[in-house]
Amino acid sequence: MDLKKLAQNPRIVFSSAILTVIVVTALGAPWLAPTLPNDMDIARKLVSPQWSGGIQSWLGYDLNGSSVVTLMIYGAQTSLYVAAVTVSISLIVGVLVGLIAGYQGGLYDMILMRLVDILMAFPGILLAMALAALMGPSLNNVIMAIAATGWTSSARLIRGQTLSIREREYVTAARSLGAGSTRILLRHIFPATLTPLIVHGTFSLSGVIIIEASLSFLGLGAQDGAPSWGALLGQGRTVLTEAPFLSIVPGVAMALLVVSLNFMGDALRDILDPK
Repeated sequence: MDLKKLAQNPRIVFSSAILTVIVVTALGAPWLAPTLPNDMDIARKLVSPQWSGGIQSWLGYDLNGSSVVTLMIYGAQTSLYVAAVTVSISLIVGVLVGLIAGYQGGLYDMILMRLVDILMAFPGILLAMALAALMGPSLNNVIMAIAATGWTSSARLIRGQTLSIREREYVTAARSLGAGSTRILLRHIFPATLTPLIVHGTFSLSGVIIIEASLSFLGLGAQDGAPSWGALLGQGRTVLTEAPFLSIVPGVAMALLVVSLNFMGDALRDILDPK
């Protein structure tokens, strides 16, 4: 990877700046947040943003009288945690399924790919909603609900890559020298799939963030004390004319995060796979 080319790419620079701010803010939430997420003062319910009341009042207060600044900071932590864990689980499962289906072929390929086809036939957001409703509202259940179908796209991607790579000369040479299937998959095929996998993982992060926010917006997200940008949007929906800031603030933050991740994915795709 050409680091100089990365540093000169405006999409990389823009997205890196936005992502750095959001990640640092999320990681430093206990020290940066002016109040605790569960601090409520009903007297401040829907107070508009103002500069004179300290940092906690810069973005106003929600329906419970909690500081929107605090909820946004801890909400970033929730979004990034859900996205990172969900994408990690999805990629691990997808890579394993894709490698086995693509390399072994035959019955393995048919069974695994038909399972992928069945899961991909359902709209991902609807299936995630159904699973989240069945398992109950919690952060871990949201992660499992999204990951339940999120691995299918990476499985198809890796299977396609494996079908191509397994016929190359160095794989044939390793096989003829007596290398086992596990060694060939881990030492020769998997490393060759990393470039498209990195790009796919970057795009998947933005998709998971949107789905998590959608579930929280509908009341199917975390109900265990974890603030969420989607939950703030859900509050803002009920008081859109009275307190538009309650929808605008998390909406803009989410748009910046998703656009930054998509810019990063586009730039990485152009740099890592110029063809």
